[in-house]
Amino acid sequence: MVRALGTVGRLLRAVAALAVLTVFVAGVPWLLTASARWPLSWLGWPQLTQVPGLAELSAALTSPWSDQMIFGLLASIGWVLWTVFVRHVIVEVIEASADAAARHGRLRAPVAGRGPIRWVAAVLVGAIVGAVLFDAARAVTGIGATNAAAAAADAAARRPAVAAAPAPPATLAPITHTGPRAAITVHTDPATARPVLTSTGHHPDTGVPAWARDAPGGVHRVKAGDNLWDIAKDKLGDPHRWREIYTLNRGHEQANGYALTDPDEIHIGWTLALPARDTTPTPPGSATPTPPTRTNPSEDGVTEPGSGGAAPHISTAPSGSGATTPSPAASTPPATAAASNPASPSVSASPSASAPATATPAAGQPSAARPAAPDDGRNAGGDSDAGISLPSDGWLSLGLAALIAAVASLLRLQRRRRARLAFPISTGITAQPAPVPEPLAPVDAVSARHLPSDDDEPHQPTAPAVPAPVGLDPHGGEVSLFDLPGPGLALIGDNAEPVARAVLAAALATGATQAAETRPVVVTTTEALARLLPAGAALVGLDPDGISYDGERLIVLSDAAAAVTHAEEEMIVRRRLLDTFDLDSVTALNGRTDHAEAQPPYVLLIEATPRHAARLHAIGAHRQALNLYPVVLGELEGVPTAEAAGLARPSMLAAEDLAAVLAMLTDAAARPEPGHDIDLDPAPSDPAAAPTETGDEQAEPVPAQPREAPAPVRLRVLGPVLVETQTGPAATGMRSGSYIVLASLAVHPGGRTLDQLAADLHPDTDPGTAGKRIRTDISTIRRVLRAATSNPEAMFVVYDAATGRYRLDPELIAVDLWQMLTAIEAANTADDDTQALASLREAVELYGGDFADGVDQTWITDYANSCRHQILSVFARIAEIVEADHPDQAVTALERALEFDSVNEELYQRVMRIHGRAGRPDAVRRTLRRLEERLAELGDAEPSEATRRVAERQLRPATASGGPR
Repeated sequence: MVRALGTVGRLLRAVAALAVLTVFVAGVPWLLTASARWPLSWLGWPQLTQVPGLAELSAALTSPWSDQMIFGLLASIGWVLWTVFVRHVIVEVIEASADAAARHGRLRAPVAGRGPIRWVAAVLVGAIVGAVLFDAARAVTGIGATNAAAAAADAAARRPAVAAAPAPPATLAPITHTGPRAAITVHTDPATARPVLTSTGHHPDTGVPAWARDAPGGVHRVKAGDNLWDIAKDKLGDPHRWREIYTLNRGHEQANGYALTDPDEIHIGWTLALPARDTTPTPPGSATPTPPTRTNPSEDGVTEPGSGGAAPHISTAPSGSGATTPSPAASTPPATAAASNPASPSVSASPSASAPATATPAAGQPSAARPAAPDDGRNAGGDSDAGISLPSDGWLSLGLAALIAAVASLLRLQRRRRARLAFPISTGITAQPAPVPEPLAPVDAVSARHLPSDDDEPHQPTAPAVPAPVGLDPHGGEVSLFDLPGPGLALIGDNAEPVARAVLAAALATGATQAAETRPVVVTTTEALARLLPAGAALVGLDPDGISYDGERLIVLSDAAAAVTHAEEEMIVRRRLLDTFDLDSVTALNGRTDHAEAQPPYVLLIEATPRHAARLHAIGAHRQALNLYPVVLGELEGVPTAEAAGLARPSMLAAEDLAAVLAMLTDAAARPEPGHDIDLDPAPSDPAAAPTETGDEQAEPVPAQPREAPAPVRLRVLGPVLVETQTGPAATGMRSGSYIVLASLAVHPGGRTLDQLAADLHPDTDPGTAGKRIRTDISTIRRVLRAATSNPEAMFVVYDAATGRYRLDPELIAVDLWQMLTAIEAANTADDDTQALASLREAVELYGGDFADGVDQTWITDYANSCRHQILSVFARIAEIVEADHPDQAVTALERALEFDSVNEELYQRVMRIHGRAGRPDAVRRTLRRLEERLAELGDAEPSEATRRVAERQLRPATASGGPR
């Protein structure tokens, strides 16, 4: 019945399309002819037989235009459009007919480049051809009987999902499966002598729809780039079996409310049931043989991790991106013998063509190595297009994660500002320690690629567009605390405290990298803060000593009564300001420049107390006009909950996560700093031990690699990653991931294991999947470099079986970072300043820019900061050597260093000192003013006291004692 109704619907749609097509093809010419007749009279061509000359054409075009001429022009345009439409109709009819005849059941490839007119023609022709020709032909003649390939696929889709040899009547034999399907029993129906299947269990994965739980081949989650043809090829070993998948899933409602009705349209996240990979019954008493295990040694004779078992094959994505992804060859796991009847058949069903040979947990069951996460669109790494999962079971929307990452970027800039420049210069490779505490490391790692970029100043943190993001709406959009409806927000239920922590973090992190008037003020109580912070944490604000420039932003009061009173006083002050300036809102007030100070958003976070309910409602009534936002922990009549306010998925933080965010905000707050004076404070004797520049890990020694060292391949990682040979860049066929692998191995000359590479390069990806990507990237490096150097035996990336590490071969690959550090080491050990200066200038020539510039990953940023600090020290040492004879060259060297890092205070101190010694007070003032402008971008920071002292010394005449200048 349903199929008949579908056929009738398609026929009605075809009739409607035919009617519209007839109107366009026949009705439009009739209308144009009846209304305008010969359409070219406006051109000076009154009739078809009277061909005009040039004089007639010129006279017609230059004479005043009448209404009839304009109407004729429009009619001519109509004829042109009609001709184009008819042409597209003819092309679509030919293509649709030819494609239908040639595809033989394959999915039609998408057609790109259609204009609007052709799209109309394609829709109309498609409706007619698809419904009339195919549905009618199938109904009358049975298209399946005339097409052998389609008949085989249809028959395969209609036969039992699990094939078994007939058993004697009334005997039951359990058939076990290695896939996610429940136990199935088969018996023979005496009336029909046909096998009957009976389910004896339940699917363990409650996230799989009920209709898909008995899928003989398991299920497949649709991901980006999937289509039925490729799924059948990867999971079933035969792309022509896509019809079976379509038949098995057609009409079943998916999680997003849609159903599979068109084989060309499947949605990301759908669950597709798969037929059995092998439907051939196994003879009684036999078992499926286990394929022999064979190793896949690498080209150097060493077996690399993951190379055992069946040889992998590379599947090319159909999207045309050129990227390839590895997937191991399909293998059939050994069959499980029937427990109840030794003579019963044993059937093996593989749930996935890419399933490993080792045992894996059943679908929906958590793995011992990785806990199961809720099925909310996040991948195995806990990241999704909408949010990030934390190890503490917290969850952050990308807006809040980006806020925290912006604070981390600000802290990195603060470290660069305070970094000391010393000689001898460190020549080891180590990353600057991350400013983010360990609980928030996933936020720093994953959200880096979601932060908006600033083309003018790529090192400056840029705040997200939504202030105080506290979660997602039903459509997945970021929700601001300041845009929620109602007089406030009530947080109730088991997740009230985690959501309150996220609200507090979002409010305090907002505006941390912007002007002071955008930074909200939060007023709370000791009781509320004690509920949100870990036990024993200090219940104080971000700046309890009151030494930051923007004042206290987290005000902690004794109880709810005091907090409500504080909010009422703030409400009165703001109302009076509005009345004074005759304005309606604080937003309008902040837009003016003729008042004392801006009024930032004000958040009141307290526990729900019915005693103060009326006062809270009075505060909330002026929420929009006065920028006052009450948030209560608990239920309060008249105050909407998060769900009622349209917050479909709020962000949540654990107590330790909130404490980490508050610690970061405290460190990032702009405040007076003593700083260091280059004349009075000695630089650290061992730069590698400087706590602001290196972490706890030991700096890796670098292979000595002179600039002129012969090597067939040159790797540039200072600046955008580039691989060159003697014939030019080796870019053809190189994967983007291969460049990142090369960058990682460049800063780890001793090598990295596969797990270490996966953790660094793909922190938000399942380790197994990440390992496959990295092995493919390394194989691509070898293949491309062998072809570029005509050396089929070279490895370039060597695998050490004893340590399990991959490393670059220094004999075959010259790395500019290693060469720069070799030149710096030569300068450190030079016998005189002339030799040292030559080596330092060689290091400057090798530094082409920030390490792996253009790659948005946190570990890249931390190594870039360390490499940048090394080159700043090089420029500072060059200035020291040349200052005595060429002070202008010394200033030029320091100005070049400021191009790489415009916030380091010591560079400005050195420039001011040279100008002061040369008697240039105006240049000293300009340098100090330039530093002030740069630091103002770091949360309104100011030069340190030591830097101002250096400037003052250069601006006053030399004292008789000859003190330092």
